[in-house]
Amino acid sequence: MYHFFVTEDQIGEETVVIRGSDVNHIRNVLRMRQGEPLFISGGEGTGYECEICHIGTDQVMARILSRSDRTGELPARLHLFQGLPKGDKMELVIQKAVELGVSEVIPVITRRTIVKLDKKKVEAKTARWNAVAESAAKQSGRGVIPVVRGVLSFKEALAYAGPFPVKIIAYERAEGMKTLREQLGRIRPGMDAGIFIGPEGGFEEEEISGAESAGAVPVSLGRRILRTETAGLMVLSVAGYLLETM
Repeated sequence: MYHFFVTEDQIGEETVVIRGSDVNHIRNVLRMRQGEPLFISGGEGTGYECEICHIGTDQVMARILSRSDRTGELPARLHLFQGLPKGDKMELVIQKAVELGVSEVIPVITRRTIVKLDKKKVEAKTARWNAVAESAAKQSGRGVIPVVRGVLSFKEALAYAGPFPVKIIAYERAEGMKTLREQLGRIRPGMDAGIFIGPEGGFEEEEISGAESAGAVPVSLGRRILRTETAGLMVLSVAGYLLETM
């Protein structure tokens, strides 16, 4: 069943109105017809099983058949602070992180970040990254669309994560995986947890010291050196497993 997102103001007692680019997608790409089923999320965790009752030029009307609490959401909010990687790797990270249940992705500029973005490029990239997040949320049956925030400096990222009860930072010089297991095991339903991943080349020692001062715990991701686009996904996978088998 095709999955679409709308805002709360588009949801009535008996019908949902779909507007924007999804109208063209329904009409001309999927070529859906009146009476066909679709699943609509309001972005707040509630879903609606619907059937199309009218397809217009600028909106699609769907009749609500039933309400559902199936959301595909983790019981805790995981925030991925991803050091900006080269090329299009960020899109892969966002896509897979959304599939794994991340709540939001925050691109971070660190000392070893190679990518240079001016304000205009940041705005364009952020719009593109959020489109990737929305597409991944639809594909994976999420109840909400995770947000990709604007690019932050490492210092700003640490301040943003300040209130989170659990904060970890991947560091190749950390010893063993016991600390990773302990820290992820501390995450409880309703909590916010920050996961810091460096760009190619990882973090500098001074950055690790700054992170520790801000309450983040350095953790090892195992005996192998993982690429930046793999590291965060590995942590999200383990955290998601622990949360969903709690």
